Amino acid sequence: MISTIAGLAASAVVLVVPGPRDHPGGYASTRLTLSYTAEAGFADVVKLECDPPAGGHPHPGLACAELARVAGRPDRIAPGHHACFLIYQPVTAEIAGQWRGTALTWSHKFGNMCEMRRATGDLFDF
Repeated sequence: MISTIAGLAASAVVLVVPGPRDHPGGYASTRLTLSYTAEAGFADVVKLECDPPAGGHPHPGLACAELARVAGRPDRIAPGHHACFLIYQPVTAEIAGQWRGTALTWSHKFGNMCEMRRATGDLFDF
C-alpha cells in the first residue's frame, strides 16, 4: 500500500509556456479550470480567475494566494500536516489554462481525496 502511494507521488506533470504580458501589474490575468476525477466514478470542476479573484471556486482569493506563493507551480505547494487514512481510492487532479499569461497544464494522481486536499491546500478545496 505504502509503495503504491509513493509511486503515485512521482506521477505529477507540469508544463509552463510563457505567454503575453497584458495585465497592469506586468502580467496577463489568470484563467484556470481545476478538476478532479475519481476512479470511483465522481468528479468536480471549477473555474478560477485571479487578479481579481473570481470564478466558481468557493474560495478564489485563497486559491489564488496559494498559487501565487508557489509562482503558479502546484507541485511546489507545501503539504498540510493533517493525517489521511490509507484507503486507496485514486483521484486525479488537473489544472489547465493561463497563470498570469503563462500556459499552465498540471496533472497528478493521488491515493485518495484526503491526500489530494492535503497536498494542494486551498487550491482543490471545492
